[in-house]
Amino acid sequence: MLQNSSESYGLVSKIVHWLIALGIIGLIWLGWWMVDLSYYDSWYNRGLALHRAFGMVVLGLAVFFVAWKIFSPSPGLQDELLPWEKQGARLVHAILLFAMFAIPLTGYVISTSAGAGFSMFGLFDVPALLPKSESMRNLAISAHYYAAYGLIVVIAAHAGAALKHQFIDRHGTLKRML
Repeated sequence: MLQNSSESYGLVSKIVHWLIALGIIGLIWLGWWMVDLSYYDSWYNRGLALHRAFGMVVLGLAVFFVAWKIFSPSPGLQDELLPWEKQGARLVHAILLFAMFAIPLTGYVISTSAGAGFSMFGLFDVPALLPKSESMRNLAISAHYYAAYGLIVVIAAHAGAALKHQFIDRHGTLKRML
């Protein structure tokens, strides 16, 4: 089944969820790896180009994800969850959704703050839409950095809760997304 039902996620939601998850985890790792590269390292520019392009891919997937959720709403939280677990799940999902937009958009601001666009895998250029601004760049760098590394904690909580509900509580939570 492609669409979500009231009890489970459909194939489209599952594929988009895991593509975004792998993309975000890969981008966090790539960003972490890139900060130790020197300007003269052969991967300095290649790593940055890949990070930018894949960041825009994740942003595109996030836009599709939101549109898909409107077209095919997610199943409700499981009845077996305690009230505080439901509130926690809603909060974590809201933070994840916010991060799927905030982190790539701050990356875009960083990448275009000098007034030039950047290449998407050598296929086309993403234009700079905002005026040059060193202060905006500095703010975007801080927001991008703290949001990305803070997201690691949220991802760990999200994955940990899914594993707990699947294997300890035996609610079948993780099974709904596999």
